[in-house]
Amino acid sequence: MKKISIFTLLTFGLFACTSEDSERVVKLTYPKTEKVEVSDEYFGNTVVDPYRWLEDDRSDETGEWVDAQNAVTFEYLSNLETVGEFQTRLTRLMDYPKESAPFREGEYEYFYRNSGLQNQSLIYRRDDRGEEELFLDPNSLSTDGTTSVAALSFSHSGSLAAYQISEGGADWRSVAVMDTNTLEVIDRIDDVKFSGLSWFGDEGFYYSRYDQPKGNELTAKTDQHKLYFHKVGEQQEADTLIFGGDPKNKFRYVSGQVTEDQQYLIISGANSTSGNRLYVQNLEEKSSPFRPVVEDESSDIYVLTSIGDTLYAYTNRGADNGRVVSFSYAVSNPTSWIDVIEETEHVLTVSTVGGYLFAEYMIDAISSVKQLDLEGNLIREIQLPGPGSASGFSGKSDETTTFYSFTNYHTPSTIFELSLESGVVTTYRESLADFEVGEYVSEQVFYTSKDGTKVPMIVTKKKDLPVDKPLPTMLYGYGGFDISLTPSFSSTVAAWMEAGGVYAVPNIRGGGEYGKDWHLAGTKLQKQNVFDDFIAAAEYLIDQGLTDSNHLVLRGGSNGGLLVGAVMTQRPELAAVALPAVGVLDMLRYHTFTAGAGWAYDYGTSEQSEEMFQYLLGYSPVHNVEKGTNYPATLVTTGDHDDRVVPAHSFKFAAHLQAKHVGNNPVLIRIEKDAGHGAGTPTDKIVEQYAHMFAFAMENIGRSD
Repeated sequence: MKKISIFTLLTFGLFACTSEDSERVVKLTYPKTEKVEVSDEYFGNTVVDPYRWLEDDRSDETGEWVDAQNAVTFEYLSNLETVGEFQTRLTRLMDYPKESAPFREGEYEYFYRNSGLQNQSLIYRRDDRGEEELFLDPNSLSTDGTTSVAALSFSHSGSLAAYQISEGGADWRSVAVMDTNTLEVIDRIDDVKFSGLSWFGDEGFYYSRYDQPKGNELTAKTDQHKLYFHKVGEQQEADTLIFGGDPKNKFRYVSGQVTEDQQYLIISGANSTSGNRLYVQNLEEKSSPFRPVVEDESSDIYVLTSIGDTLYAYTNRGADNGRVVSFSYAVSNPTSWIDVIEETEHVLTVSTVGGYLFAEYMIDAISSVKQLDLEGNLIREIQLPGPGSASGFSGKSDETTTFYSFTNYHTPSTIFELSLESGVVTTYRESLADFEVGEYVSEQVFYTSKDGTKVPMIVTKKKDLPVDKPLPTMLYGYGGFDISLTPSFSSTVAAWMEAGGVYAVPNIRGGGEYGKDWHLAGTKLQKQNVFDDFIAAAEYLIDQGLTDSNHLVLRGGSNGGLLVGAVMTQRPELAAVALPAVGVLDMLRYHTFTAGAGWAYDYGTSEQSEEMFQYLLGYSPVHNVEKGTNYPATLVTTGDHDDRVVPAHSFKFAAHLQAKHVGNNPVLIRIEKDAGHGAGTPTDKIVEQYAHMFAFAMENIGRSD
């Protein structure tokens, strides 16, 4: 059955201005999306899914639909007055030399560098004489910059390097092995996904992959993750299966890490994005068994470092805000653990370098960092430049210095070097971004959500913005998977603020800003708290007179795309513009695609109980678009190679909106070709995407002024 008929030649009677305002109101004619009779039964309840055919994103019919939607969307976007202004502004803000902190491998110091607008950053190295050379240029791997490199990992001596290659932004990757002396690729393996690369000596490395899925690998369900060892130079078919593969005891996420001293293999197995089992194998004892450390998935644990028989690990087991423990390989169960850093009232993350622990505490989403020895004794507190986010503080055990970066919403990242012994801090590299830091200010406020919960939010804007009228305000949120939104500079956000926009980021429930309880308060049958927190943030900004509903923009991606989709369907009058990106939008079927079932810890699934089904149905954006409703101006964005949150979520949501929305607000979908969930997106695509989003937002706010 032909689902589309080229949509009546793409309906290019595209722009019909109305008599209300010939300058600003554009009447769009959308491509016709055919409905097909499909339904599912959940606990005796029938749910129709008329756009199920769009889930087959490799079909000719879906391809035609994508082209037709893009034709309408790009025609609309190309006619917006401020697109050129944003492209110019974004190009200027992103066009400056960038360089990462260096890291030592073998005889060289390696670092990433981008001259400004290169699609992918290049990897350089310098020797002990300070002479530099190009090590790897990811831009040479494709003509359009859509192939990227990730997870660069060096063998123990530094003579070999392995790196992952992603084409079109997909999570499925290949791995190339390079001889670091000749810079030649000497080996390659394929079908790697959600994997690290951890070397054992110079012999080979551990990596993870799924069984080949049945059907389209960009959408088909993957639920059997396995850890393999690849010996350099041998065929991938000969790789040794290390862990996973038991059909009765599947793991969706498996990883292997060799400790720096090459003594232990640390194996983590998990079925959700929170909680993991942990096992240790002594690599010095051939064929030694895996020794269990934690055999349930009720908490998180990962190993930081090891010294002889003693291993150090971070865990939130028995400590919702996190702690550091040590234990002996011989006696590794939780009853034997010794606290090295005890739990405090603030959320802890930990890194190691030079025989020290660096404890970063989040205090209302703001960094506070302490240096401690391996007994947990305080060496010093690191003095940061101000309220913001610090990261880094990692490296090998023999390092004498470490590097860290500091940033916030109006301060581009600066890299500092710290002497581990003296504590002396020097500026290693200041940002060269063309941004007037002193003209902007961030203020942290606390507001009250629907159930009385206090929620922090940071609002950033130009200091001299007039306050006599509502300001264009972008409210950005995430609210899930224990992920914390801490202050960081973005050139794209800077472009919004330079144009007179306000940027507000609330730390809503579902995130990790206040520990496990804060996360759990935004999961499963409490997911509505996340949406209520976001709505309350918007209402606070309106009540304070900073903006109003006619000047408010809602934005979020992935789980944040779900956030925007849920809020705009629950409160369509709340904001003028909605920008849901790569969103999880079909909550009844998300777990049937790729590794989506691993998100059940946060969401629950429609199959687990009738109560959970009814709850998901109650907020699922795809299922809550109401006919005859005037929705905000909406630009849904996704990538046709997104194999994490498959584009069908966005396709179906856009189809429902276009069929049921009334009023003059445009509801469009922008589908990036050869793009995935976001990682590795080339710079030129980033500039175009954000210019389109921000110009769309500015065009559609303030219509009643």
